[in-house]
Amino acid sequence: MADELLINITPMECRVALIENGTVNELFVERAAKRGLVGNIYNGKIVRVLPGMQAAFVDIGQSRTAFLHLNDMVWSRTQSAPNIFELLHPGQVLSVQVMKDMLGSKGARLTTDLSIPSRYLVLMPYGNHTGVSQRIEQEEERLRLRNLIEQLQQQLKLPGSLIVRTAAEGISEQEICQDMAYLAKLWEYIQRKQKEVEATGLIFEELPLPQRVIRDLASEDTSKIYVDSREIFHKLQEFVAEFVPSIQDRLIHYPGERPLFDLYNVEEDIQKALQTRVDLKSGGYLMIDQTEAMTTIDVNTGSYVGGRSLEDTVFKTNLEATQVITRQLRLRNLGGIIIIDFIDMQEAEHRDEVMKILEKMLERDHAKTKITQVSELGLVEMTRKRTRESLEHLLCESCPTCQGRGYVKTAETVCYEIFREIMRYARAYESQRAYTIVAHPSVIDSLLTTEAAAVADLEHFIDRIIKFQVENLYTQEQYDIILS
Repeated sequence: MADELLINITPMECRVALIENGTVNELFVERAAKRGLVGNIYNGKIVRVLPGMQAAFVDIGQSRTAFLHLNDMVWSRTQSAPNIFELLHPGQVLSVQVMKDMLGSKGARLTTDLSIPSRYLVLMPYGNHTGVSQRIEQEEERLRLRNLIEQLQQQLKLPGSLIVRTAAEGISEQEICQDMAYLAKLWEYIQRKQKEVEATGLIFEELPLPQRVIRDLASEDTSKIYVDSREIFHKLQEFVAEFVPSIQDRLIHYPGERPLFDLYNVEEDIQKALQTRVDLKSGGYLMIDQTEAMTTIDVNTGSYVGGRSLEDTVFKTNLEATQVITRQLRLRNLGGIIIIDFIDMQEAEHRDEVMKILEKMLERDHAKTKITQVSELGLVEMTRKRTRESLEHLLCESCPTCQGRGYVKTAETVCYEIFREIMRYARAYESQRAYTIVAHPSVIDSLLTTEAAAVADLEHFIDRIIKFQVENLYTQEQYDIILS
């Protein structure tokens, strides 16, 4: 079954779902009030240089200063690595490009090695080599594209290096020439803006999400591209006619009354992608825990006992889990360090097969992934490049009650904290005649029922009256003790 792209437009946000084999595998969200910065080029001003970190903080006109590391800067690689203060100083203005959006409390990550993408190519004005996407596997086609690029680059006198994207496989010389001519004009425009923007300011803004996904994701495998906004549909028609004419007949306006995302069960998949537990069809399940440091994925057999033996059950569960894990990585846009705890397999042949399937499924991931190793404990350690916020961070915020812990203290625990607090007050303030406990209804209920005997003993021990007051606006962990 071919791939489909669903583009859902509202005045507040744009959402794009990538459907592969009838299943939602990737989701992109761009809100009007908070557009992503990745790909944008700015003139930035150096605010602070940190020699110890070989990095600098750069003001690009956003709410937080951005971060630029020496490794992400252009300098002669024939020499030994310079110190950052040899290249930068406070107040200096330079052109930078956003590599990673602001994530949590961290500012955007920058580079001075600019890259300007088109449909089939990526221009790196300060580079010095020609590259071909590793996903183009036929050596004959790789050689054809490399020779063609080098020839056209000399004709157009385009500086730097060019990277051939996967979409260029089998594309004619004329189409690639048009793509390169577009990049040449765009680079001239950027150079002109670099001189016009004197201090901090935007030089080049990346395309809006609908145009961007068509440029980056639409391919020969894409059978249909549905757009539920007539205005955006007409804009995309113009964009496709100029840059991707081969898919013009696949761009379709969806005018139906039933929401486009409901038609493909995307809304349901989004809600499931925000849950910790993911059920497998066999009866097993995954537990996905995302933290700031890393993401852990635990595989469990659950109620599945369909194998001929325990080893067979474990093997089949792990095989099914590899497909679901790779889908969840893409759908949730999980990045950074990822630890996968497959169920222990005794047979080496089974372990090798699971790893082989995992690597094969990751080949379809548009983000760069790398399996580093299988640890001594049998954990699969991998990384996935993160350029934008995960789905959870984009759509959710930390719970104000548990502060992101994922759990709250029991009413019983809070009762005992209150008892200890009252005893401290009784020792410190002997003149007080009574205490009023203000707390959540569940805590007050526990104090009046299961802990009633303990309250009576405490009143007798401190020789004070204890009163109670319910506060519905308090969380279960909140309480006050009023002295009177």
